[in-house]
Parts: sequence; structure tokens; C-alpha cells
Amino acid sequence: MEEKNGNPDEITLRNAGEKVPGNTGKIAPANIKRMEQETLIKEKLSNIQRKILVMSGKGGVGKSTVAAYTALMLSQKGKKVGLLDVDLHGPSIPRLLNIQGGLEFQEGGPLRPHSFSENLKVVSMEMVLGDKDTAVIWRGPLKISAIKQFIADIEWGALDYLIIDAPPGTGDEPLTVVQTIPDAEALIVTTPQEISLADVRKSINFCRQVNLRILGLVENMSGFACPHCSEQINIFGSGGGSRMAKQLEVPMLGEIPINPEMVDMGDRGDLAVLTEKDDLEINKAYKKILDEIEKK
Repeated sequence: MEEKNGNPDEITLRNAGEKVPGNTGKIAPANIKRMEQETLIKEKLSNIQRKILVMSGKGGVGKSTVAAYTALMLSQKGKKVGLLDVDLHGPSIPRLLNIQGGLEFQEGGPLRPHSFSENLKVVSMEMVLGDKDTAVIWRGPLKISAIKQFIADIEWGALDYLIIDAPPGTGDEPLTVVQTIPDAEALIVTTPQEISLADVRKSINFCRQVNLRILGLVENMSGFACPHCSEQINIFGSGGGSRMAKQLEVPMLGEIPINPEMVDMGDRGDLAVLTEKDDLEINKAYKKILDEIEKK
């Protein structure tokens, strides 16, 4: 590199590619940094076999719980899993898993994700905030930068799966993931009622517009078995996810029933305890979903 014309904001790079208009062979320092980050991201992503973006059209459908539980069950099957929470304004993953620690840092070494278990690593914005109740008031560029840093600067290592929990909708966060991870796959979470399904249609159309492969649809809160008589009660309706999947020609991965114990354990941060109970209907439902994911 060679500085010319006494201008510190313009640096000459041989074969750098992107140039400052009107200055042949020159590139702005900001572009150099961006290009270096993109190279680093490609290197990190090359060590990750599959990247799954968990999306929903609206909030309140249990998307973060699905992301966390999917990551837990994959890790307990012996898969190396990373769980990345890019819901910057309302991160839920640390609370669902009762994570008290932050990212792991050794002086002179790389920044590493929190090790939840031998096979599960976790990163969330909440881990870098001093106060967990601090509001993150950021515009798009800051959010985009943070997500890219989570991928580029953190030493994930070799993973079988990276599960990414995105905020509801089709805003900056899922769009940044798609642009940063071109081979990502979308797992879309809904509930049976029409108001949720209407927003999921937008998520499906978003995926198609940005060429994001749709892994499939998961219907959460799909019925409730009465603990006294075992009668199935469809609190939020029934069959909506299957009908939509057929109508829009996307795979239907499975239906997860309502389970009060999961709600309680999620509030306590003890979701991992539930994965050990093979007789639970929710675990049977998740095993079916994981089987479908692993086939694809």
C-alpha cells in the first residue's frame, strides 16, 4: 500500500477491485475494512455446514422458544450447534436458557461464544449489555454492523448447524442475515389462527423475493391436550399451517402442541430439562421436525 497526494483518506491498492470514483487505483479506507470483513465472514461461514434462520411474520408465536429448543435437541443428538440471537431489541435466548455469563475472551486470543454445553454455543446482544434492561435504540446501519460483527469477529469454530433467531417481520435483521449468509435456509414459525398466518404469507414472499431457501413451516401452539380427560382442545384453531403450506407450496415440517410445562420452564430458563423427557408430546413433535430438517 502506498499513500499518494498527501491525502490520508485515499490509499492505493494493487488489484484491490473497488475504487474511489475519479481516482484510478484508489480505494477508501472504509471500503478496505468492509472488504476485509467480508473475507473474514466467508472464512468463518465455510466452517459451518448449515445455517438456519428462524423467522415469524409476527411476534408472540413462540419463535425464540422454537429456535432455542431446536438448537438444544440438535446438540443433544451430538451435533455441533451455534445459536445466534439477532433479535437486538428483544433478545430472549439468554433468558430461555438461563445464561448468566457473557462472551469468552482471552487476552491476545479470539472472541468466543458462550459455551452452554459441550455441543452448544450461544451469542446474543444481551451478553454485551451491562444492564439487561437497557433499551437498544439503533437505526438500521448499527444493527447491520452488529450482526456482521457477530459472524465475523466471533470464533464459532466448526459447526454442523448455526441456528439464527431473528426478530418478527422482514426488516433489517433477517435481510442482513440473508445478504451476509447467502446459503441460509428459512424455518418459518406460525400459530394456527388466521391473523398469524396472514403475516406468515409475507415472510414466505420475503424469502422468495430474496432467494432464501424455505426449509419449511412449523405450526406452534397447535392444540392442547386436557390434563384431566386428554381431550384435544384447539385453542387457536386447527390445521391453518397445513392449509397454508399446501396453498403456498412450502414443506410442512410439523405441529407443536401447547405445553404448560414448556411455558414454565422457559420462564425459569430451564428448557434443557424438558429435552430429557422422551414421553412428552412436544418432544415427539420436535423429533419429527428434526428428522425432516436433517433429510433436507
